[in-house]
Amino acid sequence: MIKRFVKYLIVVLVAAGLAYAGYQLNTPANSKKTPTEKVEKEEHSEADSVALSDAKVDAAGIELAKASTGVLRASLLLNGIVQPNQESLVQVTPRFPGIVRDVRKRIGDVVQKGDVLAIVESNQSLTPYELKAALAGTVIDRQTTLGEYVSEQKPAFVIADLSTVWVDFSVYQRDLKRVSIGDEVLIDPADGGQPIEAKISYLSPVGSSDTQSAVARAIVSNREERLRPGLFITGRLTLSAKKVNVAVKSSALQTVENRIVVFVRNGEKFEVRDVEIGNRDKELVEITFGVVDGEMYAARNSFIVKAEMAKGSAEHEH
Repeated sequence: MIKRFVKYLIVVLVAAGLAYAGYQLNTPANSKKTPTEKVEKEEHSEADSVALSDAKVDAAGIELAKASTGVLRASLLLNGIVQPNQESLVQVTPRFPGIVRDVRKRIGDVVQKGDVLAIVESNQSLTPYELKAALAGTVIDRQTTLGEYVSEQKPAFVIADLSTVWVDFSVYQRDLKRVSIGDEVLIDPADGGQPIEAKISYLSPVGSSDTQSAVARAIVSNREERLRPGLFITGRLTLSAKKVNVAVKSSALQTVENRIVVFVRNGEKFEVRDVEIGNRDKELVEITFGVVDGEMYAARNSFIVKAEMAKGSAEHEH
């Protein structure tokens, strides 16, 4: 009787042990996180973002821009020079030879049509007469001084209306077939502002034997005086253009652990977004996955965000 009871007790205990082991085996491994796993997850989440206040963003010079549709351009880089619009320029020449008794305008002065530029005493009659501006514009050259002898052989003043200027680009022989009248060109005034849009309005029928190039000219509005005659300039002639749904500036792309990323602004945090890129040009990159239209991102100095994020990760490790 006692032996039977012992055998029965052993069977019950073995069955209970097997049931408990089965419960453990069937319980999902991730159904309950350990404290260590929770910390690791939180640290990973924090490593994928960094908080920077608006004040810090401004102080660091981080430019924020909005992801949006864009136009990718295949372009030809051209070098040129700014010149006065020769169709809005006059040379003021004395009517009679004589001595300059008064000079009223100097280079850089803005004048109106009819303004007196200088007073000349005629050698013939010994009576003074006025040299007047023939159009409104800016005095860009003066070839006379007080007491100097002047004559009709040489202009005393040159006045130009600088509200429009010519930009003459040099096009090398190998590229001439790629340039046509009406082509769009983006001109960089090198003043930190946006490029100026213009169109090619003239192609020289002759070339220069010295440079083996010909002139392609754009007539450019200059009411904000961003272009100054005599200065060299660069322009990008558009050869083709393709519109894309979402584009960001090339300077926004960074690499984190061999992943191409963009830092998206969400409140006061920058979040790491893995992105897939498509076509690109010098300024813009097409985003096919990772950033959507309308999201704000770090466009310029995005490497500062990357550095701040790396600093935060290092602090967590310690």
